[in-house]
Parts: sequence; C-alpha cells; structure tokens
Amino acid sequence: MTRMIGVDVGGTFTDVFVLDEATGTAEVAKVPTTRPDQSGGFLAGIARQVDALSTVGTIIHGTTAGTNALLERKGARIGIITTEGLRDVLEMRRRDRPRTWGLRGDFDPVVPRDLRLEVPERTLADGTIRTPVDLDAVHRAAAELLDKGCLAVAILFANAYANPENEEKAVALVRELWPNPHVSASAEILPEIREFERFSTTALNAYLQPELSGYINRLDAALNDSGFGGEFMIVQSNGGVMGTDTACRLPVRTALSGPAAGVIAAGHIAQSVGFNNVITGDMGGTSFDVALIANGQSMLSPQTSIDFGMVVRTPMIEITTIGAGGGSIAWVDKGGLLNIGPESAGSMPGPVAYGQGNTRPTVTDANVVLGRIDPDSPIGGTLDRLDVEAAQKAIDVHVGAKLGLTTTESAEAILRVANSRMAGAIRLVSIERGFDPKRFAFMPFGGGGALHTGAMLKEVGIGRAIVPRYPGVTSAMGCVIADMRQDFVQTINAMTSGLDVAGLREVMQRHVDEGLAILDAAQSRFDARDTVFELDMAYVGQTHTVAVPFPVAVTDGRVEATTISQIEAAFDAAYQATYGRLLKDGARRVMNLRTAVIGRRPKFDLTALAPQGGSVEQARLGSRQIHFGNAWHDTAIYERLALPVGAEIPGPAVLVQPDTTVLIDPGLTGRVDRYGNTIVGPAED
Repeated sequence: MTRMIGVDVGGTFTDVFVLDEATGTAEVAKVPTTRPDQSGGFLAGIARQVDALSTVGTIIHGTTAGTNALLERKGARIGIITTEGLRDVLEMRRRDRPRTWGLRGDFDPVVPRDLRLEVPERTLADGTIRTPVDLDAVHRAAAELLDKGCLAVAILFANAYANPENEEKAVALVRELWPNPHVSASAEILPEIREFERFSTTALNAYLQPELSGYINRLDAALNDSGFGGEFMIVQSNGGVMGTDTACRLPVRTALSGPAAGVIAAGHIAQSVGFNNVITGDMGGTSFDVALIANGQSMLSPQTSIDFGMVVRTPMIEITTIGAGGGSIAWVDKGGLLNIGPESAGSMPGPVAYGQGNTRPTVTDANVVLGRIDPDSPIGGTLDRLDVEAAQKAIDVHVGAKLGLTTTESAEAILRVANSRMAGAIRLVSIERGFDPKRFAFMPFGGGGALHTGAMLKEVGIGRAIVPRYPGVTSAMGCVIADMRQDFVQTINAMTSGLDVAGLREVMQRHVDEGLAILDAAQSRFDARDTVFELDMAYVGQTHTVAVPFPVAVTDGRVEATTISQIEAAFDAAYQATYGRLLKDGARRVMNLRTAVIGRRPKFDLTALAPQGGSVEQARLGSRQIHFGNAWHDTAIYERLALPVGAEIPGPAVLVQPDTTVLIDPGLTGRVDRYGNTIVGPAED
C-alpha cells in the first residue's frame, strides 16, 4: 500500500491528489461537489484515479462541511446546561454588534433560549467550589433537552478551566443518560479563561458533532466497504491532521480545514523553490482565500470568528476569505455600481456557461467570453463544451444593458471589479499588517487562481508569482503533506513571582503525554516528533497578552525542568520584539500555557512532479484570440504539463491542463522550474 490520497471538498469542486510513494508519481482528479451530502463527490473523485482502495495506505481529507454548516446555520438542534445566571452568555457575547450603527442587533445564537437550561453550581475563579453541582437538576435538564429533540448537548460551567470538578460530575451523569456520544464539556474543549470564548467554542463543537461525525462515519464505512484498510485522517484548521475519532469528538477544529491544507502545500512548494515569503491566493468556485507565509511560517491565530458572534477559539491558520470565486455572481445595484458576489452559483447550477440553469453572469463567464478559458476543455470532466453564447447573453442582460457597455467591455469590467476585490484581500494580509508585498511572491492556486496572476502582480505590486504544478488541486496535495498535530491549552493565571513551576511542568507533561499517545495510536510514520510550548503573558494591569515562545526540552517524552528567571527572560525578549521597549519594574503574569505536539510526516520530493523531456514546440497547441485590457491579442496556447524544465514562455500565452488554466499576460514571462512550477514575472527577469 504505497499510495496516499488527499481529498479537498470545496464549495464547487472536489479535488483529488493521488501520490504513489514508490514511484514518486502523482495523478489528479476534479469532480463537482455533491450537495447536500458531500461524500458522493468524495468517493467519485477517488474512483476517477483508483480502481482498488486496497492499494491505498492513507487517505487525508480537507473539508468545508463544518464551515458550511456554521455559515448556513445547518448544524444540529442542541441544548446547553450551564451555571445559574449564565444562560445568556452566548447571546450577550462581548456586547458587540453586527453593524456599527443602529439601536438593535439581529444576532441569534445557535442555541435558542428555551434550550439553554441553568442548574445550581458555582466554582470561583481561583478554583474553589462554592456550590457543589446539583446532579438532580442536571438529570432533569438533560431529560428535558432530550424530550425537546436535542441531538447534542454542551455543558458550560463557570470557571471550569480553574477547577473542572463540578463540570466533570455533570458530564459523567449526562453521558450515562445521553443516547449518543455528542456531549461536549467546556473544560475538555477549551480549559481557558474568558467565559464567552469558552462557551462559544464548546457550543459550536456540539452544534457540529452530529453532522460532522455522521458525515465522517459514512465516509469511513464506504471506504471500508470498498476494501480500504489504511488510515483515514482529517485536516485541522491549524494545518495539521488528526484521526477520525478525534475529528468526531472535536469537529470545531475542522472549521477552516480545506483552506488550511492549501496554505500548508503552498509553504512546502515555496520553500522547495527557495521563497520563504509567500502570499497565497486560493480561488475556487465560491471564494478567494488569502494567507501570508513569512520566513517560512504560516500565521496562526488563536481565535477566529467564523461569522458574527460565532467565535471559535482554537489555533487556526490566518485566512482571509472574500466572495470572489469563479462562480461569484456579477450584479448591478440600484445606484448603478457593478458588484461581484458574495452570492455564488456554486457547483449547481454553476456559471451560465455550464448550461445547468443559471442565467446570471459569473467571473468564470467573463473569462470564457474574453477567450481566457477554452470552451472545449472545461475542468471537472462532466461537460463536453461550455456555452459561450449563453454567457455572452447573460453578461449583456445583467451588466451591459444596465451600464451601457458592450459584451467585451462588460466582461472586462467584471474582471476588473473581481481583481480589485482580490487585491484588497491581499493588501489586508500584507500591507495592513506591516508586510511589504514586494518582498513576497504570490502563489495562485485553486481552479481559477492562475487566471488572475498578472492582475494581482500589477494591482498589488508583487514582483513575481509561483504557479504550482497542479494549481487546481493544491489543497488536496496539502492534505498529503500536512503533519499530524495536536494543540492543548490550559489557563495558569499566576504572577511569575509566585508561579508554581513544578505545577506548570506537570501541565506541560500532561499535554505531552496526551499528544504523544495520539501520535502513537496513529498508523502514520513520522520523521520526527516535536513539542512546541508557548505562554500567553502580560504585565499586571494589561488586558492583552503577548505570545511568548518558550523552548523547553522534551527528552524521551519527559519535560525538563525550567525556572522563573527563564520564563521572565523569554517574556522580556518577546515583549521587546513586539513593542520595542520594556516597562520598568513591571510585574509579569502568566495567563495561559499553549502546547503543540507535532508528528512530522514524510514529505515527498517535488522534483518527482517535474516534466521529463519534451520541448516547447511539442507542447504548443496553437493559438486563439484573447482579450487583455482594451484589445484582442493572438495568444499562443500550450499544454502546460508537457513543457520541459527551463522552458520560457513569453506572454501573452495560455497554459492549459486538466485542473486549471494558467494565463500569462502581455509583458510577463513564464519559466518552468525544476519542480514543474511556473515562475511568472516581468519579461526582463
């Protein structure tokens, strides 16, 4: 069983990357995502390239099922059992509002008020139990929630991070009564200070459990029935992977699973090429996802708001998402302004050119009308030809007639607006965070990203772009590359002067033991096992903390001792690097300990993807008229996968392959590197 498969399910397409570790060869497939059950497209995509699943050792899945369930409010009916007086924490949030102005907000939590039940119990912030939990009240609450049709329940007790005793007793009782495993406890999900964030993360975990665990179990059963006997894993939002049992228990960790896999692949590709600073742009059918990798490290955020009021506090790769995918619909508002998205045609009915019933133009339709996408070779493999005439008519009716533009002018306008929005997202993760985009390379991927390479270089001022060998399935490739990772957190909330160093070491050891046990239970082979510790610290009186990297050696699974002076020195270094100064005689406080236990999975050599032999002349397929700016250009067409290493293709040119189309604008040149990537930059380079 030498083959590994990565499967990324997006809003429009399901992408499959099959790697044969014995030969180093790869095969890809792209099929429409099936709704509402995404498992159909998952299995169909694998079947495109694999006849016998018994030959496959590992399948890794990046999914947007959790993200979609949260955004579309399609999770399960769940209940909450909480401390007296705290039933409205999810509704009050941080006293914020979805819009700046107005007297009222319109936020509804995922759990209605009649399903948020209170029980007598109270733990103080120092861990002292003032009121033992009333287990009879817990029993009555659980029974009431079951009677009301709840499929999952979250137990959310005050200060359970400081002492989980009350919550543990309640959870043990509820798990005896509950007819399924969908019981989430805040002290298990997020033992960290701040009630709203802990309550929100745990409630959303329960909200996703029935849907996600059912989806994963269906896939698992279908794979086993088809002869698969290897390991099935799920990509986490932090860029690591986890076993299906962990994913079913902690589905909230999959909230940005698919996009995270693409960032992991981009980082590996860029470092292999020699670029440590990269801005990624994943353009699928529904969205455009942007992330930044600086000095070889992707940005991790401890907290993300999936939508207003839906806060998930678990480490996630920082990804900015806008509704500017290939299927995003172009429309003119009442003021006569052209807009793109956020509504998308998705995989069904898809762009107008797909001929599946949509009549409103999309970004893909604009690319088709301008000749940038070959109508005779649509990606996905389900259509013989795109309907160019239908796309032209839709653009005329919904854009041209309203703005007084020709078909070509309207299509160019659609792309200019889309490109402007995408460039804005890139500026958001770079310039607005203090990074100069000129120091970065742009890596477009997804089915439509490489069509907009030249526009992003021009609009943002990035010097060059790296187009991966298989842009349309880069996220699926990232599934194959991702390490196995487990994150832990524990609130300490103590001043360094009185810190219990031995107790801190015990918590570190517990995290390491749990993490290594999960790695040991996996069937994966690891090249190395790493442990990363980080402390959230601040001066006394400060609200916001500084992330303090804290290198503590772990030898044969045992955490070595540390001292208060080492902790304080690490804080001083991190604070100085962040703010450029230290506060004189400031007392320091340790708020949280964060631990990551990582199993480094083997990375395949990207040179295995490089083309073997061939010539530029043999790869040329002809030419066609393509519109750039304000003129039509006779543009050379090449079969990209047949271009040899070292080939240089001057723009304008189009490089076609089964999973995407690569556009090289006039004035740019594409060069094939030794890994099969195409480096796009100014012609003089």
